[in-house]
Amino acid sequence: MQTPSLPAGAAAAAGIPGLVWRPYAGEADLADATRVGNAEWEADGVSARASVDEQRAWWSHPSEQFDPARDVDIVEFDGRMVAIAERSWIDTSDGIREYRSRCWVDPSARRRGIGAAMLRRNEAKARALAATHDVDRPRAFGFGTADSSVGAPILAERSGYAPVRWFADMERSLTDDLPEIPELPDGLEVRPASVDDAPAIWRADHDAFRDHWGGFDDSEESYRRWIDSPDFQPDVMVVAWHGDEVAAAVINAVYAEENRQLNLKRGWLDSVFTRRAWRRRGLARALIVRSLHLLRDQGLEVAALGVDADNPSGAYGLYESAGFAVTERFTQWRKRMEGDS
Repeated sequence: MQTPSLPAGAAAAAGIPGLVWRPYAGEADLADATRVGNAEWEADGVSARASVDEQRAWWSHPSEQFDPARDVDIVEFDGRMVAIAERSWIDTSDGIREYRSRCWVDPSARRRGIGAAMLRRNEAKARALAATHDVDRPRAFGFGTADSSVGAPILAERSGYAPVRWFADMERSLTDDLPEIPELPDGLEVRPASVDDAPAIWRADHDAFRDHWGGFDDSEESYRRWIDSPDFQPDVMVVAWHGDEVAAAVINAVYAEENRQLNLKRGWLDSVFTRRAWRRRGLARALIVRSLHLLRDQGLEVAALGVDADNPSGAYGLYESAGFAVTERFTQWRKRMEGDS
């Protein structure tokens, strides 16, 4: 079914006639929400796709920082979903409480002012939520864009946002020769991971990244989103143990629905981390190389990962040395909330 065309000139500063804004309605919205998000990524040339089951896992566990009943708006035209607005907040490692917006617009409904209207609405709702938070931190709005998107960076600039951080996706072939697997430092071993290890891996991941830019939701609900995802796969994780402690890991995942839609055989190194006591011993590289071999043995042809371009640990250079090259770039934007210095 084709999305109905919006009437020309419908966009207006006070609103867009014909559009219906409503709250998230639960299970009935999952398929359409996934469709809208995937359509935007396809139009913008972003090599990502979501599944309905992934979307369900993300929206099924409300937390203080993200509650779909409060923080998701569905936008309809003529009874059909054409856009989604999502909000969350995070305490970032640079001392900000950041109220973040995410917006997706079906490509057939673009250039009508819907994205700008959603961003304004997100800011208004975030401002109202912030008024209920008693916190001794500066407050700001946050907004992420793919650099391949034509409209989103323009919208961010016109709305008063400034770039604050840059990220990239990187890939390398698994069909080329792979580096030999290095030996692990003394006292460490790689053991198969299981569902029972998930809490320890989760805690270690957040501990390793606690001083990295951006912040994270470490709530029990956020943990449930991770393990309830269809792509939670302990059998492809590579975890280095020091006794019963997780010293480092590469949390790998294979997104089956994404691969199907994009006709790829790709595995993701979703999180690469080493905890402080075990850093600067070559452990991260050893686990990355092990991950490449493991993913190739799974029949995959490409490995991918995301990186903070300003990561102080030198992650970008490490990944390049392992054969990864940048394929896509992303920008995180920010503006201070009114009344904050």
